[in-house]
Amino acid sequence: MTIARNALLRMSKSHWLADRVMTRGFAKKAVKKFMPGEELSDALDASATIGRDQLGSVLTKLGENLTAQSEADAVRDHYLGAFDQIKLRRLNAHVSVKPTQLGLDFSQSGCAEHLEVLAQKAESTGTYLWLDMEDSSYVDRTLELYRGLRGRHEKVGLAMQAYLRRTPADLTQLLYTRPTVRLVKGAYAEPPHIAFPAKRDVDLAYYDLAVELLNAAAKGQALPIFGTHDMVLIDRLVTKAAAIGVPDGGYEVHMLYGIRMAEQRALAAKGRTVKTLISYGSSWFPWYMRRLAERPANVWFVVKSMLAG
Repeated sequence: MTIARNALLRMSKSHWLADRVMTRGFAKKAVKKFMPGEELSDALDASATIGRDQLGSVLTKLGENLTAQSEADAVRDHYLGAFDQIKLRRLNAHVSVKPTQLGLDFSQSGCAEHLEVLAQKAESTGTYLWLDMEDSSYVDRTLELYRGLRGRHEKVGLAMQAYLRRTPADLTQLLYTRPTVRLVKGAYAEPPHIAFPAKRDVDLAYYDLAVELLNAAAKGQALPIFGTHDMVLIDRLVTKAAAIGVPDGGYEVHMLYGIRMAEQRALAAKGRTVKTLISYGSSWFPWYMRRLAERPANVWFVVKSMLAG
């Protein structure tokens, strides 16, 4: 992990820095690159716009580690409304939620109840519910939540992180559920004994896990989702899918709003299933820092802007 990347990941956890940065004009302008706005309506409008280019979307409200039951209840109700709006506007859109938004930090059973309500709503509105994966301390609990949901619902998906050393074993144990898995590289600050620190090792781990998912897909045992902006890696996986008989609809590619949009449209034009992850909400600072940490070319510009602002 580079010094700049490590610094940004540490900064993402600073409430003091968030309070200072989020009021600065340069920061609000910069974050617009990665999110269309802070309101659900902004995300829905963006979903409709990119849908004209055959791009689906995954909507997620920013914010995590909520500490009060009333806050978790409010997030549940917000997402119930989001599902209704997706159906009303006939959007090709899913919803993705972090378990700590639904109270995982203080009640796993309460979080599970909220997820059950949302999974039922996803089914009734003809869409999908996704569970995001947070830092390594939440992996076991999130896997347990997903297994519970998957036992009762088909249209539920889970994000898994390739940089965690434990993920190959986790994936092997999860395959019996016939899961839908969005494989991402990982964007949290983790110690070396938990996560691979070197990009090359993460890339190798990602490819191996993706191939395992494709092999499962060839047997009808998984739906792989490749959550990466690495076009070389995507091309390798598309080629691998064709070689083992996984059709274009047997996997998907997910990328972030504002990143490689031309490539997203090109993939969709070639018949790939592509969805764009659209984030919204006022609690964008930790998420934005993690996005910057994934794009080293932007790091020093942003750091200098913060220090000068």
